[in-house]
Amino acid sequence: MVSFNDMIRSRFLENFQGIDLTQMIIALLLSLVLGLLIFFVYKKCYQGVLYSPSFGISLVALAMITTLIILAVSTNVILSLGMVGALSIVRFRAAIKDPMDLVYLFWAIAVGIVLAANALHLAIIASIIIAVVLIILSSIGKVDDPYMLVLSFSDEEAEKRATSFVSKRVKKIRVKSKTITPGAIELNFEVRLNGSDTSFIGELASIEGVRNVALVSYGGDYLNT
Repeated sequence: MVSFNDMIRSRFLENFQGIDLTQMIIALLLSLVLGLLIFFVYKKCYQGVLYSPSFGISLVALAMITTLIILAVSTNVILSLGMVGALSIVRFRAAIKDPMDLVYLFWAIAVGIVLAANALHLAIIASIIIAVVLIILSSIGKVDDPYMLVLSFSDEEAEKRATSFVSKRVKKIRVKSKTITPGAIELNFEVRLNGSDTSFIGELASIEGVRNVALVSYGGDYLNT
């Protein structure tokens, strides 16, 4: 009499489907190529403070590893269940500081999954479209970037002089916050520059009553102090 365990073995273990060697090589090579594309787009569009080459390299590796995993689990149900159990043990502790990093991580994972599913045209065409869109949007964002101008004054007269001076030298200015303490005033402005001109910072710092000047991009880069 055939037991339930024997039925499971005959259904899943004995009917193990091998991976086609040609398909495996093509999928891994394409995951490498598309992973390098993701790496290039990430490097070109990065707008943070410190660029991390290791994160870019990890995107290439992630695309290839995802392809490898999906190719493996697609051959056998038992193997796929074991892989899910093994991966559930892994805990990722790396902090994601930029929301765009999640986009590139998800892109690399999606490429690996789609390539392993043998949807090669979808992976290639979608990756090219995503790359073009990210590069265009990144370029548009750099045309008129907002900056944070942090000023501290000794009195209200200095505040008026400095505010009037800045209004004439930038394209747009808006007060974001104002802090008043005994003997000191601090203002945070959102400003949009005329091109890339930051020469007015030195003149602003020399105004009587201005104690400190800092121009900071929203990405965290200090342009002048």
